[in-house]
Amino acid sequence: MSSGIPGLRGTDHIGFTVPDIEEATVFFRDIIGCELVYNLGPFQSDDDWMTEHMNVHPRTIMKQIRFFRCKFGSNFEIFEYQSADPDGPRPQPRNSDIGGHHLCFYVDDMDSAVAYLKKNGIRVLGEPTKSANASLGQTWVYFLSPWGMQFELCTYPDGKAYEKDAKVKLWHPAHPAE
Repeated sequence: MSSGIPGLRGTDHIGFTVPDIEEATVFFRDIIGCELVYNLGPFQSDDDWMTEHMNVHPRTIMKQIRFFRCKFGSNFEIFEYQSADPDGPRPQPRNSDIGGHHLCFYVDDMDSAVAYLKKNGIRVLGEPTKSANASLGQTWVYFLSPWGMQFELCTYPDGKAYEKDAKVKLWHPAHPAE
């Protein structure tokens, strides 16, 4: 039985595509608080390189890539593409769709974080929810980026219930070395 990828250290970055890289830069830098590190692009190919390496239409143009550092979590690699698919880009999946996803940010103070998002015109979905069972001790709430991408805030300053008997604990952004 395999124990996984040899030499695996952890997650280096999370990559995702946005419709407007300038709007996304403002959101991640000015609202979320990430730091823009560097840019690349554009990239395109006259052969099948884009299909072979990126699993996209061969004439797709990767207009720009921007790399962000976000405190003590994974880096973000944000793409803006010009799709060459005849039917255009596909809609963003919801959590319930295959490929659905969200990014979660840990915060120390849920109330002030939610108030900050609302003050900055960010749509917060419902009110913060207290988890139960193994996640007892956690509070979370979803919010949307200006282009509709799903995000979450969470906090569990006193840990979660599962930790009491856990042999392995989930990585905690407030205690990255543990």
